Amino acid sequence: MKSWRIVVVGLILALLSVDAWARIKLITLPVRERVEMQLTHPSATLVEEERIVPLVQGANQVDFSWRNSRVDPHSILFRLVEGEGVAARVLAVSYPPGENALVWDLWAEQAGTARVRIGYLIEGFEREYHYRATADHAEQQLRLQQFLRLRNQANEAFAEAHWKLGFGEPLQRSIGRDETRELLVAEYHEVPISKRYTADLARFGYLEAAQKKLRIPMHYVLQNDAAHGLGAAALPFGKARIFIEDGRGGSAFIGEDWGSFTPRDEEMALYLGVAQDIVVRRTIARNEAQRVNGNLFHYDVVIRYEVENFKEEAVVLDVVEEIRAVRQELGHASQRAIEWQLGSDTTLALPPDGERSGVERLVLRQPLPPRQGDTPPIKQVYTLHLHFRNEW
Repeated sequence: MKSWRIVVVGLILALLSVDAWARIKLITLPVRERVEMQLTHPSATLVEEERIVPLVQGANQVDFSWRNSRVDPHSILFRLVEGEGVAARVLAVSYPPGENALVWDLWAEQAGTARVRIGYLIEGFEREYHYRATADHAEQQLRLQQFLRLRNQANEAFAEAHWKLGFGEPLQRSIGRDETRELLVAEYHEVPISKRYTADLARFGYLEAAQKKLRIPMHYVLQNDAAHGLGAAALPFGKARIFIEDGRGGSAFIGEDWGSFTPRDEEMALYLGVAQDIVVRRTIARNEAQRVNGNLFHYDVVIRYEVENFKEEAVVLDVVEEIRAVRQELGHASQRAIEWQLGSDTTLALPPDGERSGVERLVLRQPLPPRQGDTPPIKQVYTLHLHFRNEW
């Protein structure tokens, strides 16, 4: 009799246990109602998605699986959106062994639906920016188009995702597994530009070293600020394909360059090639030493520039000297701090460019007159006078 009673009690407890577990609903998450993707980090992508989950009154389990996708399991966050659906709370979270999954235990005050937000980092979204820059025929302004090329290697598809780039308005696009999308991010019209010619031996070297003829690169320069129709955000690093209007309704490809990362209020310079109609020969015209004490000297240095402008319009030549490179050119190998100043024999246009010059860099902007008619250009001679102090 006693044994029979024990069996009956055991069966009752087992039935109660089965009934208790039967009241827990295991929910596989339904499709996304909304998803936002943030691409502000160069490699990891932040995802925040919203889903509507049905709940029974009492205990529920919500299963979130990411089989084969590149979700960072340590980054997953789960939140119930207050005020939308039934009142519920998270009791616990567990990791099923051997699975790429999380299970949240929820308690709902009554049956109904609740909106949940799940955030996580996912790898595998490769992104790169690139540009198409089309200058007008007069080379005074250009149309700048900014594109984002997005490759999905995350093994997860996202329908109607809102892409946040860290600037501008979000883009709403779908992207499938292993898909590459090309997105037009922004387009700017009538952006003012200047065409820059630069004489900089330290950076660009000689075109013909035997004749001391410098390589003179050409750039389109645009300023990333509101006054030039830009400045809403930094311009990301990316390849730029450069075109020019041909004056007949079409455009011609003239080159490509890598546009550097350009913060607001800074400039982006796009390389066009080496100028053939601006000739600059640079020589050291004077290098005189004055002993101060022992092996300590002052040096009086004049750099001479012979410049010919074969163009039929006036241009501005940027003359750049890296002061430490000049000292090494003169044979001074000292690593001590440089002491220098401009001398009175300088005939290049003054003052120096305040934005681009510094303690060890000098930038002078020299206007060049145009060639007159079919006659050869008049050779212009300019000098830069430098005093070096306390050199070994």
